[in-house]
Amino acid sequence: MVGIILASHGGLAKGIQESGQMIFGPQEDVAAVVLTPEMGPDDFREKLLAAIDTLSQKEQILFLADLWGGTPFNQISKLIEEHGGEDWVCVTGMNLPMVIEAYGDRMGMDTAKEVAQAIKPESKAGVRIKPESCDIADEVPAAAAPAAVPMGAIPPGTVLGNGVIDIAFARIDTRLLHGQVATTVTKMVNPDRIIVCSDAVAADDLRKSMIEQAAPPGVKAHVVPIWKMIEIYKDPRFGDTRAMLLFETPQDLLRALEGGVVIKEVNLGSMAHSLGKVVVTNAVAMDADDVACLEKIAGMGVKFDVRKVPADSPEPFDAVIKKAKAELATL
Repeated sequence: MVGIILASHGGLAKGIQESGQMIFGPQEDVAAVVLTPEMGPDDFREKLLAAIDTLSQKEQILFLADLWGGTPFNQISKLIEEHGGEDWVCVTGMNLPMVIEAYGDRMGMDTAKEVAQAIKPESKAGVRIKPESCDIADEVPAAAAPAAVPMGAIPPGTVLGNGVIDIAFARIDTRLLHGQVATTVTKMVNPDRIIVCSDAVAADDLRKSMIEQAAPPGVKAHVVPIWKMIEIYKDPRFGDTRAMLLFETPQDLLRALEGGVVIKEVNLGSMAHSLGKVVVTNAVAMDADDVACLEKIAGMGVKFDVRKVPADSPEPFDAVIKKAKAELATL
């Protein structure tokens, strides 16, 4: 029988698992994995691997995840890439009709691919409006956005727009392009390009591919090393581009600023905890080098907006730095 792993931000996966059992009865070879606020991508990956180990067979696994581009999906996608083949399959947009349909379909189907293909129509059909008079007909999918014109097709020196890329939003986030950024932040900023600025990710073909796939519809995602971002900023051919920049670390941001990229405000969203770092907020951990780097950036006139998601209340940057220094002094 095809094994099923439900994955989500917060308790959604466990809640759907419990609801599915109420309707369809107890299920074997089903596990729920949840991402909690204090967890990083590697922590979630470990929980996924532990869940896989609970399945009686591991050849055919169907992953049902909440959001395309979120951390659960990204880590599942990485595992699928490493596993190879089509025996492990992921479907996003998890809802209760999808899970119940999967429970039934796997009783008569041998592969995760078959179950995945069978549950998609039922998952979409479960979205309805009452009263029916308020419902609307399904829209015809919009045509795919035209591919960006390669810069090589535009002669060097050509000035588009005002000749300077519009950096509409910049963020420091260890997880880079994940669910909260791909949905909430992107809708707020409305960029036509998301640019991940990281030497490490640009050199990692798997991470780079996952980020490019995680881009929301209608927005192109690119991964570039810091030197390339500096070139892009100085290239007048990007003058018509509205961009959202994502930096993995404050050190990467500092290098971009020192290279001439002008950014007036940065959202300090998430810095994962690791050995030698102290927890400063529910999403930010720092070591001494991070503190020094952030203070240097602030000294360059950059304003910091410290919050994980737009709905959070911002935390004073000076207070965050002061707390980090006090915590580090006790180590």
